[in-house]
Amino acid sequence: MSITLTTWSLEQTAPTDLRPSRTPEGDGLAITRAEVPSAEFSRFLYTAVGGDIRWNDRLGLTYKEWQAIVEKPGAEIWVAYDRGTPAGYVELDPQDDGVVEIVYFGLIAAFRGRGIGGHLLTEGVRRAWDLADRWPGREETKRVWLHTCSLDGPHAMANYERRGFRLYDTKVEEVAESENPGPWPGAYA
Repeated sequence: MSITLTTWSLEQTAPTDLRPSRTPEGDGLAITRAEVPSAEFSRFLYTAVGGDIRWNDRLGLTYKEWQAIVEKPGAEIWVAYDRGTPAGYVELDPQDDGVVEIVYFGLIAAFRGRGIGGHLLTEGVRRAWDLADRWPGREETKRVWLHTCSLDGPHAMANYERRGFRLYDTKVEEVAESENPGPWPGAYA
């Protein structure tokens, strides 16, 4: 069976494009860079955040392939913690010519709808813009981009636009419908 999938590509071309969100109220929210490259932690975040929204493009990767992703010079994972518990993450992928892609961004289902997503995206975009400050020899960031699709959460596109991202491409295609893997096998059975 196939479904119609719409993919939107969005970008910022200057740090001043970022429109920060408000900081969620309450104590205990922290956003921290995962400085030790860990394939296990990266895969945990990927499945915990994307399992219920059909993220499956990385599920077939080997340990070595996951480790290569997290060890790429300039690649960073920023994690939101709510009172010590991982709530979501932003994964940054440095590319040529001062471009940084936000490859993955999202929250674990239990943390959605609490204002954490706008704050996490704001911090992730700030870290994309100042990536060269942490990576000697890295070219200054000139563009930050991402893509989202019709399978992502219902508030994803609005969050990106509120943070100052502008749409620059739309692609519509028929794709095979994939099974919803959940964060672990049988989680939604």
